[in-house]
Order: sequence, then structure tokens, then C-alpha cells
Amino acid sequence: MTHSQDDQIERLNDAPNAHLMAPGAARPLLSLLVPVIADLGFHLVRARMTSEGEQMILQIMAENDAGTIAIEDCEAISHAVSAMLDVEDPISGNYTLEISSPGMGRPLTRPHDFERWAGLEAKLELQRSVDGRRRFRGRVDGFEAGEARLQVALEGFETPQVLGFALADIAEVRLVPDDAALRQSLKAGKTRKK
Repeated sequence: MTHSQDDQIERLNDAPNAHLMAPGAARPLLSLLVPVIADLGFHLVRARMTSEGEQMILQIMAENDAGTIAIEDCEAISHAVSAMLDVEDPISGNYTLEISSPGMGRPLTRPHDFERWAGLEAKLELQRSVDGRRRFRGRVDGFEAGEARLQVALEGFETPQVLGFALADIAEVRLVPDDAALRQSLKAGKTRKK
């Protein structure tokens, strides 16, 4: 790994979207997971630590450039991440590793996610309320000037208003599952990549 790559990975933990990609207990794992997954040709969408009783579960969502991932890819990521975790040993005790696609109700965790999924409906929750409101629902309208943009119906306005949210202020953003719209967006993404 080059010095430049080391610097890039170290900056991940300080990025304004680090808490979206690896919330809570998964945050220290971010700089370990990203290079392992990237070496296989995939992108980390989100890593999350949960528990069932005393059993820790590390859930990883990943995808390729086209926004998809196959079962075989999940297996390859699982083997590579398991090997890295065995060496680095960042999780105390037993844990289960789960690898999956982001799915239809996928989280939006990176600036380019807001560009890629523009036009689709999403639910956004802020870390703290603004003017008495923490939750918003509307159409994703891209990413501009460091803010995730959402077209939201607001009281007193006839048309949806575009609101900007700093990534650091967002607790979570998820697409609202819409099979037809998601398929169309994936198809458009494949066309743009050619």
C-alpha cells in the first residue's frame, strides 16, 4: 500500500460520512474494512455491529461499480474480511460476519450515493431535530456544496422544496423500496458506465 493510500484510509475515520458508513461500534473497523473490500473490486456501503444476546454480529453491505453484488462475491468478501479480522483481532469475543447487498431499501452513506439515486424517494433522519423536526421524506436531489439534497413537501408551499443536509448532521438515509424505480435506475447506471 502506498503512502497516499495509507493517508486516504486514515482520513476515512474523520470523513463527514464515516458515521453513516460505520455507525457506533463499527466505526473503528472502517479503515480496516475499506481496503480489504476495495482490493476485491467492491465498495463498502455500510458496516454495522449489532448483537443478539452476547453474540456480536458484524453486518457488511457492499457493492460493485454497477451497484450490485453476487452471492459468490459475498463469499469472497467474507473470506477476505475474516482473514483480516483474524490477524488484526479488533473485535473482542465471538462474532458472526454477515455480508449482503444494500438491497432495495438501501442506505445512502456516501456523497455519490445521492447523485446515483437522484429521483428516488428516501427517508432521512437527522441526529438532532431542526425546528422541531428530525425526519424527512422526499425525492433524492443529488449532492451539492457538501450537502445531501432532498425535495420535501413542506407546509405553506405548493411544490416540494429542496433542502440541503450536511452529512455530519444525518443519522440515517434510506431509499424507500420501489422495485420499478430501482430497476430503472440500475439500468440507467449500467448505460452510463459504458
